[in-house]
Amino acid sequence: MKAKFHQVPKPFNNAFSIRHDILPHFGTIWHYHPEIELHYLIKGEGVRFIGDHIDHFREDDMVLLGSNLPHTWKCNEIKQGENHVEALVLHFHPECFGKEFLAVSETQEILRLLQLSKNGLIIHGETKERIKELMAAMEYTDGLEKLIYLFAIFRILASSEEYDTLSSNFVYSKLNKIDESRMDKVFSHTLKNFKGKICIEDVAILCNLSSTSFCRYFKMITNKSYFDFLTEVRLNHACTLIIDSDLTMQHIALASGFENTSNFYRHFRNFKGITPTEYRKGLV
Repeated sequence: MKAKFHQVPKPFNNAFSIRHDILPHFGTIWHYHPEIELHYLIKGEGVRFIGDHIDHFREDDMVLLGSNLPHTWKCNEIKQGENHVEALVLHFHPECFGKEFLAVSETQEILRLLQLSKNGLIIHGETKERIKELMAAMEYTDGLEKLIYLFAIFRILASSEEYDTLSSNFVYSKLNKIDESRMDKVFSHTLKNFKGKICIEDVAILCNLSSTSFCRYFKMITNKSYFDFLTEVRLNHACTLIIDSDLTMQHIALASGFENTSNFYRHFRNFKGITPTEYRKGLV
């Protein structure tokens, strides 16, 4: 079994595609595809998993995903018949213009951009503002005009430094043994229960593995231990509460699944390099 391959839909004989999604959710399966993905979130909130990276997502996020980089967005709310997410999604294959296209000197900046995207990039600043306008305009064009918009986006991204790398050097070959339904169960169980106590034995049972086998399996797939993963989920939730609420650090620690404030402060400093209090002061 392996991470689920996703066939990106696009109009027949088109080199690339852009679509405007308005949906109840983005789906739940950790998947990959050879197409590069530029994803601009107009509406929605939840947790995203990109390679070995975990973070909260919210409206106005823009992410560039490299070829075959596994990813999924899990929304905070999924209700039958209601639309909670909206996004502009651009897909293009790295060889959509032929293998020789990226071999000429004029396209080396694009080649460098595609290399950077292998680990996932979050785009910000003026770069994001310019690109989201181009994506919105591109949706209503076709033919050569659509192609001109794509190259304008390439030019802006290739010349910008307004981005942060998301995943570490994720080794795709490791995904040959991934059981995507197992990972989906692990992600879903963790996001549902991280505010309370989670026993490794319970998570291992979901995967039909012993505790020892599960820990080895999870580390092989994600490049981190399950407890490191769980701690990151809790810390990302804590960051959201620090940003969006006036709760005390003690309340935030407990609401994020930490046993006590000192344990929370220790993990937060390791994660962010500063204390939660310093993090909140830096937001003012």
